[in-house]
Amino acid sequence: MNPGLRVTVRVKPGSSKPRVAGVYGEGELVVAVAPRPVDGAANSALKALVAKAFGVAPRDVEVMLGATARTKVLHISGDPEVLTARLDELLRLS
Repeated sequence: MNPGLRVTVRVKPGSSKPRVAGVYGEGELVVAVAPRPVDGAANSALKALVAKAFGVAPRDVEVMLGATARTKVLHISGDPEVLTARLDELLRLS
């Protein structure tokens, strides 16, 4: 596996305002996506939105656990220090 960061996210499908913002539970990042969870559309939107928020390509975001659940564990490939700093920033914005 490539170096990177594992991030737990809570997905809110069907949102009118797609965004990466908020904290859920024990430090899970909240990600609101427009598509409903049908045929992987919400997961695709999740990967694209998280990639944009972390400054990586969508191919660098992989769903490791929870493909059909609202709570997911993602692996984001890249420099762990840069990704961790960005995660901290996103969690503070909430």
